Amino acid sequence: MSAGILIAGGGLAGQRCCETLRARGYDGPLRMVCAEAHPPYDRPPLSKELLAGKLEREALTLRPPRWHEDNGVELLLGRVAARLDAAARALVLEDGERLAYDQLLIATGSAPRRLPAADGFENAYTLRTATDSERLRAELRPGGRLVVVGAGFIGLEVAATARALGVEVTVVEAAAAPLEAVLGADLGRWFAELHSDQGVDMRLATGLEELRGNGRVEEVVLTGGERVPCDALLAGIGVRPATAWLEGSGLPADGVPVDAGGRTAVPGVFAAGDAALPFDARLGSHVRSEHWEAAVRGGQAAARAMLGLEPGRALPPSFWSDQYGLRIQHLGRSAGADAVTLDGDPAARDFAAVWQRDGRPVAALLVGRPHALPEMRKRLVGDEGST
Repeated sequence: MSAGILIAGGGLAGQRCCETLRARGYDGPLRMVCAEAHPPYDRPPLSKELLAGKLEREALTLRPPRWHEDNGVELLLGRVAARLDAAARALVLEDGERLAYDQLLIATGSAPRRLPAADGFENAYTLRTATDSERLRAELRPGGRLVVVGAGFIGLEVAATARALGVEVTVVEAAAAPLEAVLGADLGRWFAELHSDQGVDMRLATGLEELRGNGRVEEVVLTGGERVPCDALLAGIGVRPATAWLEGSGLPADGVPVDAGGRTAVPGVFAAGDAALPFDARLGSHVRSEHWEAAVRGGQAAARAMLGLEPGRALPPSFWSDQYGLRIQHLGRSAGADAVTLDGDPAARDFAAVWQRDGRPVAALLVGRPHALPEMRKRLVGDEGST
């Protein structure tokens, strides 16, 4: 009897893999191991609508309550992948149960990086799950003081949501500008000004010296000795692949390199989403893409490859962010770009920035121009075509 297809991970990549398999006619056993006690749900609202109290957790679910049962997908909720026995084609769970598979998708996502200094403080948070969002939401009261460490997209989205709730927000960022490594200093400064204009206290080129308090962070000491009062702290300092459980399996434990179909170096094993390192032909290397659309496409491509179908040509990576009612979209990769051009008015929050390499567009940032996305995607794809 066939062991079927097993998906390690209960997020977006695994869900899209399930949907594609069933839509393409796969009728064999299909199981999904979910570390959380909830069916797959959407994560972008965690820093926005759910955190703001505008949505209930149930509204995040990716499919109606009976979808998995109706489509023959067995959900193993609250179960955690602990080890891969590739030689035996078995996934070992944290409780010791072994699950056989014919084909396996690794889609265990990522885990937030933690501030070691924040360990033991009950009001120090990271943001990855719906529970994280709900716990942080309980701290965000008008007049309260939130310190956000890290001015990446998650940190900035939380800052924007908290300001809308009447919270006093301080953002502490080690770099000279938010998102400097992704967008460069000039556009990074535009994000700093966007948040400063909304009342966020932006502390740039600044680090943490110490966290002080008795059980709760009450004071954040910055490099240089300045003290910032604190009622809640969020660490938004990036994520790492949640793949340490692959240690000793023959696959890397810090992100899994895959081809266009999500295939790994181990026969019968695929990876998608934040756990995967897809190959970027333009850069000539495997590069992580930790965003919603990458999880969708990776899960779909792996499902097609499992069924012997072509995965389809890859599109430039893209993601979006909502801050202060403004839609911000980013496409492609700016690494190695030798020029950037601007169209529009940054002061009016209506512009497009396009990065070029050897005269060819390789990345773009759209601010306040959501309808320009399809045409910009075509520009980046160029003569490579699209799927």
